[in-house]
Amino acid sequence: MGKLTTHVLDLSTGKPAQNVAIELWKRNNDNQFVRIGQSRTNLDGRVSEPLLEGKEMKGTYQIQFKVGDYYRTNKLEQESYFLEIVPIQFSITKENEHYHVPLLIAPGGYSTYRGS
Repeated sequence: MGKLTTHVLDLSTGKPAQNVAIELWKRNNDNQFVRIGQSRTNLDGRVSEPLLEGKEMKGTYQIQFKVGDYYRTNKLEQESYFLEIVPIQFSITKENEHYHVPLLIAPGGYSTYRGS
């Protein structure tokens, strides 16, 4: 059975990003994104449960990471907050695979990849 997971690592501290709000959106037949789930990262920077799992996973999704709130809450940048929300859009084509979408953040940028 397939699943979708994520984690967030703060490169500026070298530690997992705790308590980052995450929303999962799916593109519908009208080509609009609709929110279908939400979560927060735990002490290890991971979501405790998969964002999505089971049958009918095929589709186009967007994960929105609320990193601006994370930086303000943790006072990790003093003068300004460049990033507010990091949206990552991707497609799931094989519903029996594990899709892992990690986010590596820093105050001025981010990176992602398809993990395992």
